[in-house]
Amino acid sequence: MSRFILPLSLCFLSQLAIADDALLDAKSLSKAAELRDNALQKNEATSLLESLTTEIGPRMAGSPADAKAVAWAQEKFKALGYDKVYLQPVTYPVWQRGHEQAEVLSPFPQKLHITALGGSVGTEGKTLDAEVVEFESLDALKAAPENSLNGKIAFINKRMERHKDGSGYGPVVAGRGAGAVEAAKKGALAVIIRSVGTDDNRLPHTGMMRYNDTVKKIPAAALSVPDADLVEHMLKRGKPVILRLDIAAGLTGTYTSYNVIGEIRGREKPDEVVVIGGHLDSWDLGTGAVDDGAGVSITMAAGAVIGQMKQAPRRTIRVVAFANEEQGLYGGKAYAEAHKNNVADHQIGAESDFGAGRIYSFGAGVSENAWPVIEQIGSVLAPLGIVTEKGKGGAGPDVGPISALGMPWAELQQDGTDYFDLHHTANDTFDKVDPKALDQQVAAYAAFAYLAAESKMDFGTAPKEEEKK
Repeated sequence: MSRFILPLSLCFLSQLAIADDALLDAKSLSKAAELRDNALQKNEATSLLESLTTEIGPRMAGSPADAKAVAWAQEKFKALGYDKVYLQPVTYPVWQRGHEQAEVLSPFPQKLHITALGGSVGTEGKTLDAEVVEFESLDALKAAPENSLNGKIAFINKRMERHKDGSGYGPVVAGRGAGAVEAAKKGALAVIIRSVGTDDNRLPHTGMMRYNDTVKKIPAAALSVPDADLVEHMLKRGKPVILRLDIAAGLTGTYTSYNVIGEIRGREKPDEVVVIGGHLDSWDLGTGAVDDGAGVSITMAAGAVIGQMKQAPRRTIRVVAFANEEQGLYGGKAYAEAHKNNVADHQIGAESDFGAGRIYSFGAGVSENAWPVIEQIGSVLAPLGIVTEKGKGGAGPDVGPISALGMPWAELQQDGTDYFDLHHTANDTFDKVDPKALDQQVAAYAAFAYLAAESKMDFGTAPKEEEKK
């Protein structure tokens, strides 16, 4: 018996609006409510996450721990009772971090806390000493005169704003991604950025950057937030600030890892799938608990709860632990390439990749005639504190490539208020996770995936970008 009262009135109103046998019936909604409440008591995601972070730890793409994580996921899918477990190869370039040091040489000598950005080259086996030139944003750097940074280090000092939905990330991360190219165009020897984060810890945030093959490749690193403040304060004294950088990093070849996939096979339409998942890899500084061990654990646990039901849903539940999201969405792109000829079998997909905070909003990119079913699913999620919002959200990063080919998406938006305190830092560890918040998310993903798979509705195709604007 559900301990919540299911808002069947909403379901009734939807049936009045569309007399269609594709709408979910009261029995299915009731089963989903029981599934939801059962999932709240399991604590399975916490157990999985503790195992992943303790037994495997950091899971840098292409590292020995990458292979261990793949074996871990296979084993867990099987132990959780999934009907089918298999691997999908994903090949990508391997980037490795060596040592990284920075210090102010003058006018006020001090050690700094930095980390190389993913994909960066190093300082070629020697130290690099140069004057720092500060820019308030990437756009300001772009506007600098040609050759104005010859022999100098560019410093992009743009602060990130804290927002529940993570909307402060986009305006700042551009400097991380393109800063090295733009600085090199102006003659810089290296680029440093204020960490893309909202914390005040002396722990720098890594993350991927990109080069342009037509522009000289220069080292790129992030300063911890307090150290970015420190350099800023020194520059305000009006004297040249000379930094020394010593970074070992670079590409070392290619590697083949795997998307690890577990399925709960559908009873009537096993070839039609509802996809949920998260990415299995992490950066190397922390143990990847919130990014994205939480997402993998939540979705694996949600699929397992559905698999324990007496009767499987009509369609297949497919849970994907994606490979190497952090360094270029390689797992998501490989998945889309493998399924480009059967996109129509993908009824809807959702991804958990925004930490471990509670879900507060539910949206979907589906055809208009499928929206009443989304509202019905939302009615089951409502007792979890989740509001259904039309016209909001987007596909997650790894389901994005196949969504771009037409797969409808759903977004279960997590509270990311403190996500960027931990994001890509050594502080991304298991102790930061609230087990009750994980339970809430497992309950939401289980109810969503079950009802989407049980529904007779064809969710259509993902709205095109111009349609969402």
